[in-house]
Amino acid sequence: MMEPMGKVQRISALDFTKGALVLFMVLYHFLNYFVSPRGDFYRYLRFVTPSFIFIAGFLISNVYLARYQVSDSRVPLRLVQRGVKILCIFVCLNVIISLLIQRSYNGAILFGRSLQNLEAIFATGNVEVAGVGKACAFYILVPISYLLLTSAGLLIVYRFYKYAFHIACAASLICVLLLDLMGSQSANLELVAIGLLGVIAGCLKIERINGLVEHPYALAGAYLCYALATTIWDAVYPLQIVGVCLTLMIIYLLGLRTDGSGGKWRATVVLLGRYSLYGYIAQIVVLQLLHRGVQHVDLGAAASGVALLAALVLTVASVELMERARARSPTVDAVYKGVFS
Repeated sequence: MMEPMGKVQRISALDFTKGALVLFMVLYHFLNYFVSPRGDFYRYLRFVTPSFIFIAGFLISNVYLARYQVSDSRVPLRLVQRGVKILCIFVCLNVIISLLIQRSYNGAILFGRSLQNLEAIFATGNVEVAGVGKACAFYILVPISYLLLTSAGLLIVYRFYKYAFHIACAASLICVLLLDLMGSQSANLELVAIGLLGVIAGCLKIERINGLVEHPYALAGAYLCYALATTIWDAVYPLQIVGVCLTLMIIYLLGLRTDGSGGKWRATVVLLGRYSLYGYIAQIVVLQLLHRGVQHVDLGAAASGVALLAALVLTVASVELMERARARSPTVDAVYKGVFS
């Protein structure tokens, strides 16, 4: 969900991967709103949220560390600015929701109503409140902002010690393990650790990554093993990490294989990837409107399918409208860059 400073050549397959994740997020939230906020089927979709933060980490190293001098002081500053901006977007969106909507698919949105609520959001990240609702909406923006801010500090250390991100990632994973042994959890820490894994993965040359994913049968076999393990043990944290890596590799491979031959559908997915942060926000707005429009209607399977299709089409349409508006209006373009870039 980050963009680099200045003009750089975009990696089409990476944009395709980000766009596919937006579509998976639409499906994930559609199930929340129109089917059930809980169910065994979610274990197979647990890769969606951590995949976004893995990609954010990947872009930090793949873009910043690869294309700018490590000693360039603008890089940590840019990451700090980006992290603070995303955190501000998160707060603004939740303030608006608290004033206008106040409820989500599984109950009330409790943003800012108590110190415990704020601690759940900004400290532990355990935002689900059983039987009541959840502490906030757009939660993934918080650990993404933390990842950017943490990476800004680590980049300074990285100038002198090239394994700074490796040590930070290992320390985070150890802390996650210790918390689990103590019967506790920090969703923020778990997601930031996955984001740091993304930073480490992004240090690989893109040619090597392309070579790693060019083994479709091995990937398919590994994914079947992962799905079986998830069926047996649920989507425990180590399996989430495996699921993120395998799913992103498969989607990225599909992006590589369809480059130049995918036609309109691939171009649409790539466009979604270029607007992943905006698309993430837009799909929540679309689903909220659809849900409120039919919340008192008993939807059958066919009607639910139509609602899902409408959510996908409207999310894509909102992104395409933004693309056209930016091209036609310098003001819209400037506002978009000020908020999302």
